[in-house]
Amino acid sequence: MAAKSTSDAPKQAIRHFDILVAPGFVLLELASLVEVLRLANRVCPSPPFTFTYRSLKGGPIASSSDAVVQTEAVPSQPRADYLFVIGNSDPDHPDLSLGRVVSDYTFRDAKVFLLAEAASRYIDEQGTDDLATHWENASFLRERGARFEAKLSIATEQGAVVTCAGMEATTDIALAVIGRHISGPAKMTVADIMLHENIRDFASMQPFSGAKLTATGDSKLDQCIKLMQANIEDPLPINQIVESLHLSNRSLERKFKTFFGTTPNGFYREMRLAKANNLLLNTTMSVREIGLACGFPNGFSSVYKSFFGVTPFVVRRQKRAASHR
Repeated sequence: MAAKSTSDAPKQAIRHFDILVAPGFVLLELASLVEVLRLANRVCPSPPFTFTYRSLKGGPIASSSDAVVQTEAVPSQPRADYLFVIGNSDPDHPDLSLGRVVSDYTFRDAKVFLLAEAASRYIDEQGTDDLATHWENASFLRERGARFEAKLSIATEQGAVVTCAGMEATTDIALAVIGRHISGPAKMTVADIMLHENIRDFASMQPFSGAKLTATGDSKLDQCIKLMQANIEDPLPINQIVESLHLSNRSLERKFKTFFGTTPNGFYREMRLAKANNLLLNTTMSVREIGLACGFPNGFSSVYKSFFGVTPFVVRRQKRAASHR
């Protein structure tokens, strides 16, 4: 695995992630985070994220499934925007005692995310209520006679520190984080590529609770997005969508503004452009065929360029040149 993901010509602010692993780390959690970052870099007009694998001392670190990543040592003066600490199967592992490391990052205004065992170790050492960890680790803390209770939501944000359940919920956490820096449609496109149907927010209960999940927490907004996704080639007029949902135009606009910071039309257009970009990079369809498949029978190239900064023909030419290197 490569240790860094970088971009030579960023067009927007780039956020850097340090990803800290301990021996026996959970590969699922690492992959869930890294794939979200990698796909976001692919679907955005310019790559917004970089990342570095870290460990306390550096060098190769093996996961519980024997996959190995090369890491760099945690710096004494970190400059990352985010620190993600990946859990392992042993909450007592010495490499998870990270009070000093957490302080070094938060002192420099980084946001720290502690997953699963890393979260339970932090809870145990801090003796703090209302922090989340995986339900198995919460049971472990209770068996130890802890006088405080861990929460069973998928994540809890307390100041600069976020404690998380980990495992597959890591995808939800990663999507929530990138959603702070990229558009709503781009985030949804990443989720779609990952076949991640329902994006849970931090307050969602862990699955064993039987809680009903939605993509946005708003059933009408979920229905609207599904209608849009099902009608990419022949986009539905917003008025028709509003009628089918039994909403007013103003109500739907308010929902999109609140959750995505854009209009329904803007969201729909960007969703179609994101699909067009994916087809452009990963199929041999012609530019005209892609435009038609994404609901742009006319003016596709100019709309694409206004969003991505280059024409689809340039992107296709760059792809072909790269494949012949």
